[in-house]
Amino acid sequence: MENLTYVTGNYGKYVSVKEKFENAGIMIDYFDCDLEEPDVNDIKFISKEKARQAFEKLGTPVFVADSGFYIEDYPKNPGYPGAFVKRSGVSSNITGLLETMKQVKNRNCCFLDCLTFFDGKDYFQFFGVSKGTLSNEIRGEQNKRAKSNLWFVFIPMNCSKTLAEMSNEERNNRDDNRTSATDEFIKWYKKEYKSEKKLTKNL
Repeated sequence: MENLTYVTGNYGKYVSVKEKFENAGIMIDYFDCDLEEPDVNDIKFISKEKARQAFEKLGTPVFVADSGFYIEDYPKNPGYPGAFVKRSGVSSNITGLLETMKQVKNRNCCFLDCLTFFDGKDYFQFFGVSKGTLSNEIRGEQNKRAKSNLWFVFIPMNCSKTLAEMSNEERNNRDDNRTSATDEFIKWYKKEYKSEKKLTKNL
């Protein structure tokens, strides 16, 4: 098994995916670091830039994962906060978010995840989407797997509970038609990247 390094300042993100990698026979290391985010509302560009920074710090194959949160009918700014979810303060002030959305009937929203892997030569990006609605109140319990405070107000499609209200089993097995950037990366890494590296090594 070969170790990869997940670079993030959010330990919950690491915990939430570590088991998936281990089950796939891939060991990952955790490097605690808050990387600088470009001031653009583009999750793909931000993720690629952070992967570049991470590799510069460690000099080994790294991956980073970033999430945008898009609220369909955010007042006067549809799709907000997008990639600015952290810098805007939306994720750290969910009470304020609920107050802003108090009179909004359409509460459709989604997470867009982008995972970028950089081996020092090439960038590879993978995406995942989870659609749902915004609850009217904060619901759920603290969980070390929580990637964001938005777990307390995000209700996945076809579900009645927020992510924070769900057990680990409920979250993992929910039927909300979501796609996973992590799953796509693991599948690609095992089947394509590893086999290509093995072939190159034997040439």
